[in-house]
Amino acid sequence: MKLEPDNFDVQTIQGYGPDWVGVQGEKIHHSVVIGSKGQRVDWQCNRFEDLTAAHFAQLAEFDAELVIFGSGSRLRFPQAAWLQPLMAKRMGLETMDTGAACRTYNILAGEGRHVIVALVLEGKG
Repeated sequence: MKLEPDNFDVQTIQGYGPDWVGVQGEKIHHSVVIGSKGQRVDWQCNRFEDLTAAHFAQLAEFDAELVIFGSGSRLRFPQAAWLQPLMAKRMGLETMDTGAACRTYNILAGEGRHVIVALVLEGKG
């Protein structure tokens, strides 16, 4: 699906598919963390089942007000124990499928919120 954002001064997601996401004119085919303050970091997991507590501890390092977690092609929830580092920093987490996470990130980033989106992109890995 192609997304057409307004003129944002933040990094936006311009499109997505089952195993890719478009950011700043580039098509990314691996799991990634994208932030409204320009962050873009490879997220080392090829599928939801690869996730561990360390993946969510990494997200806490961004000090965002909200983490949007895109769990892949369908809605799946991380283990509650993995969220401790986020809770310790009073960071919120919303879980949704990857497409919904892309759309939600664009809306919140466009509002000037300090958010990150952590996307599990399964497929080509």
